[in-house]
Amino acid sequence: MSKNGLLIDYKYCTGCHSCEVACKNHLGLKTGKWGIKLTEVGPFIIEAGTPDKYEWIQMPVPTVLCDMCEDEVTKGYKPMCAHHCMGNCIDYGTVEELAVKMAERPGRQTLYMPLG
Repeated sequence: MSKNGLLIDYKYCTGCHSCEVACKNHLGLKTGKWGIKLTEVGPFIIEAGTPDKYEWIQMPVPTVLCDMCEDEVTKGYKPMCAHHCMGNCIDYGTVEELAVKMAERPGRQTLYMPLG
């Protein structure tokens, strides 16, 4: 049996927080609780002496509260974070399918698979 996961191509994350809001609303989470949380690293200079060479990474990270929207997935829908992602950088599928996609377009990606 294949496990499902999320492929997050954070090169294209715009930092809009729509994944957080969709997840929070779907799970009914209170303030300070997250099923997926946007993390930010930067901005910082990546090349000394060139002020236009900055790095600023924004990446959605599923938390232990993420159930990958099991109720929605069983109805044939995507998880809320993937459905509402405005940057279209969150994909859902089997780990095998997502690994193929990851190999086809190398870059800043992470593959998330829940424990259990």
